[in-house]
Amino acid sequence: MAEYDDQTLDYYASPGPMTDLAGLPAEVFDGLPHDPVGLCRAVPGLVVHEMWAHAYGFDVPESRLTDLQARSAVEMTDVIRRLDAGPLSVARPAEQRMVGNCRHFSTLSAALLRHAAIPARARCGFATYFEPGRYVDHWVTEYWHAGERRWVRIDAQLDEVQRAAINPEFDTEDLPPGPFVPAGEAWRLCRTGRADPEAFGIFEFWGLWFVQGNVVRDLAALNKTELLPWDVWGSMTFQEEPDAAAISLTDTVADVIAGDGTDAVRGVYEDTEGLRVPDEVFDARFQVVHSLA
Repeated sequence: MAEYDDQTLDYYASPGPMTDLAGLPAEVFDGLPHDPVGLCRAVPGLVVHEMWAHAYGFDVPESRLTDLQARSAVEMTDVIRRLDAGPLSVARPAEQRMVGNCRHFSTLSAALLRHAAIPARARCGFATYFEPGRYVDHWVTEYWHAGERRWVRIDAQLDEVQRAAINPEFDTEDLPPGPFVPAGEAWRLCRTGRADPEAFGIFEFWGLWFVQGNVVRDLAALNKTELLPWDVWGSMTFQEEPDAAAISLTDTVADVIAGDGTDAVRGVYEDTEGLRVPDEVFDARFQVVHSLA
């Protein structure tokens, strides 16, 4: 595993455009834990996953689906506090939580960790623990464990209700290699024939094109620009198999991400056309162009 210098850790301890909570009043953070696991555990009390809401006795009304379009942690916090003005340390009933998805859990937890000056990263990839035999589109969080000098991978979405439903045989707050597969690793599994691309995706969307899009999303997240799972830009293909140029570029990106060298991760993102997040992205779920400026 790569050794991380202070400059790299400082980079991930500071917020990016999607995770900057500095402008919020101090009382928003009253009562929050100071340890990374405690901060991540606070998030399920604030956000309910749209596909899991029924497990909490909440039927999501159509009017609440707009919650899903919140991209930044500030926008998420605005939604949360419109429903309940209490501090983020207070767990809400399911119907008073923001309706979100795995990316909202990972990005908000990363924002809280960075607000506490703990190095953190949201990661885009695939989980093996939701559907047997399939790699399901998913996001998790990583935080730097200073004592052990390593990144700890935690699934901030999974609370007691969800763990009881999926019954994982591993620690979801210190994920071992395997249950979650970052997008770059998923791409290399597919490209080397060790996994079937048609096993990667979600809902009716499966295939190498889906993996390719997540590689670009994970690269952006590693550069502290964590976008929605259905935001599309640049070199991404959407419901079309990537061509030779896209495959070659994604091979490069996957190798850079797997190498875990932060300078290379930042360099390929900044210097390669089609990878850096532009001022506008296409929101494929709601079929609109969304401005990030």
